[in-house]
Amino acid sequence: MGTWTLALELEPDSEGGVAVRIAAAIRREILRGRLGPDERLPGARTLARQLGVNRNTVTAALASLEAEGWIRTEPARGSRVAPPEEGRARAVRRDEGPRAAMPGRLGYALAELPWHATATSTAGADVEPRSRAVQYDLGGGLPDLRLVPWQALARAQRRALERHATALLDYGSAEGHPGLRQQLAAMLGHTRGLACAASDVLVTRGSQMALWLAAAALVRPGDRVAVEAFGYRPASDALRAHGAELVPVPVDDEGLDVARLHELLAAAPLRAVYLTPHHQYPTTVTLGGPRRLALLDLARAHRLAVIEDDYDHEFHYEGPPVLPLATLDHGGHVVYVGTLSKVLAPGLRIGYVVAPPPLLRRMGTLRAAIDRQGTLPLEAAVAELMEDGELQRHVWRARRCYLARRDALVDALHRQLGERLVIRPPSGGLALWAGVQGLDADRFAARAEALGVRIRPAREYAYDGRRRPFVRLGYARHAEDELREAVRRLARAAKEA
Repeated sequence: MGTWTLALELEPDSEGGVAVRIAAAIRREILRGRLGPDERLPGARTLARQLGVNRNTVTAALASLEAEGWIRTEPARGSRVAPPEEGRARAVRRDEGPRAAMPGRLGYALAELPWHATATSTAGADVEPRSRAVQYDLGGGLPDLRLVPWQALARAQRRALERHATALLDYGSAEGHPGLRQQLAAMLGHTRGLACAASDVLVTRGSQMALWLAAAALVRPGDRVAVEAFGYRPASDALRAHGAELVPVPVDDEGLDVARLHELLAAAPLRAVYLTPHHQYPTTVTLGGPRRLALLDLARAHRLAVIEDDYDHEFHYEGPPVLPLATLDHGGHVVYVGTLSKVLAPGLRIGYVVAPPPLLRRMGTLRAAIDRQGTLPLEAAVAELMEDGELQRHVWRARRCYLARRDALVDALHRQLGERLVIRPPSGGLALWAGVQGLDADRFAARAEALGVRIRPAREYAYDGRRRPFVRLGYARHAEDELREAVRRLARAAKEA
């Protein structure tokens, strides 16, 4: 129980003195399950003060409970609830009296979800918790958390609190810490060609919140929204949650099929299109220049919102990175979404949106209604890392590391699975997309996981959920020797599948 006050309700009309009533109250909470096995009770002095009674009265109540086998008292450990196996009497059913635990069912009806999903579904996303059986998680584009400069981040957060504790621990702007917005605007201007100011940036808890807010601000129930037929499921869920009717658009070796999008627009209006043009998720291909221009032409002609998810722009290895669609947008059509989850760590939950002021104001209003603001001390610390150049240096180090890991994985796959996997090394990102030959991709993935290696079959990213002969393999999270061991196990899985 620590130092928390133990709230006990003493029965006013029960027989016996105060000590008997205190013992009955504690016994009742043990029966309800509120006080669990080995849980520590407050000391007699503390409990007497909380209940406003004499300490000897509480001591008598605890002695009675110990004699009956409900609690145990040990030197230096105090009084604790006895474990059930000690055979104490249970004269009262657990479900009698006040509620012991959260009920398993509701006493009212829930609203229907506007899309079919389960609360634990993580298909089509790099977010599934790692099980004990999985030793090598090649399931997606996850960064290596061992590389995160957490000591520098911790020092920066401490400095920020020492200097500005009053401001950082108070309520702040729903748009984010002003210093972080300024640093993000500067970074986007230098590295991605976006002519934006701090006022054009909204900081969010990860890119998923940014996508949710964009959907809430843009989509009306029944609006048709185009998405990539192979794509990022959580983005689709955010759109569906606001009533969007999703329209899948094929993806090929040049990214989203913009010609097909044109045909869909000719048949019926669309409200928006969501895509990942830099490193298409999950296939890693880059949307070509002609298609980019054609897409923006369609947006202008049809008043189409373009939600551009640039989730791992920093990690591009072959030639200069392609600049975002947002740099070519002069009509206010592109909603640019980014994240620091791949640069630093997913658990920090820092994403951002760059968009024209009317949309940004609407998203800020919506954000204040569900989250009020982000974690200002953390945002201030990240801003300091950016201002000092620490984040940039980390990106350079990580980029070199991830490139070496990409090459190590590609080499190992060619050596051990060259006849089974068709690989085109990606020009960027943290994962590769491989064609599967002579194997069922889903069986291959299931057998690999049984051997301790997680990979993801194409079905998990497909809008229609159909099986296809592809798998996605992430390489950033593991060192080169770990990747080679993972591939040895994949080769075994391929033989067994």
